[in-house]
Amino acid sequence: MTGGDGTGSLVGVFALQGDVAEHVRVLTALGARVRPVRSAADVAGLDGLVIPGGESSVMDKLSRLLGVASAVRQAIREGLPVYGTCAGMIMLAETIANPIAGQQSFGGLDITVQRNAFGGQVESFETALEVPEVSGDPVHAVFIRAPAVLRAGPDVQVLASVPTSRLESERPAEAGPVPVAVLQESLLATSFHPEVTGDWSFHRYFLEHVIR
Repeated sequence: MTGGDGTGSLVGVFALQGDVAEHVRVLTALGARVRPVRSAADVAGLDGLVIPGGESSVMDKLSRLLGVASAVRQAIREGLPVYGTCAGMIMLAETIANPIAGQQSFGGLDITVQRNAFGGQVESFETALEVPEVSGDPVHAVFIRAPAVLRAGPDVQVLASVPTSRLESERPAEAGPVPVAVLQESLLATSFHPEVTGDWSFHRYFLEHVIR
């Protein structure tokens, strides 16, 4: 890494499936050097990794088939900063509440997630989130077939939540708002897609504060 603020960092973008180009565009505009990650060799030497939105089950199958999964898991264990958006959050979760048969994740983030928790494509929505740790202004968030955090471990910091009423399934009122942005040491995850909104707050936060 060449800059203490994250500028010049070599950031990989998991490029086997998902909205790769959008993340590459944002990270490049913010001054990062970007490497598409398609093989285990591509993980070596990274300062950080972004896992985009897409289909988590497809990401899982392809990453194991091509030998990338083990390299990413090892890098996470060794402390590589990783930011996962939407499907990327699922890939970072230790537990998936409703996986398809045989589905696995990279793990590392002590959360349980529910896939498609807010409904299908037609239930997609946008909202403004207050995330004081990340931005002084409300963050514009787009939720598309998004996951939700059902459980967050004691070392997980919840950065943003939405009302329980947004969930497609029932959730006890006493469970409180639904976390949609979380941080655990070097792992950052959001249920939503900041790469498609023009709001680069989370990417900037990842480069400047998660990557050190």
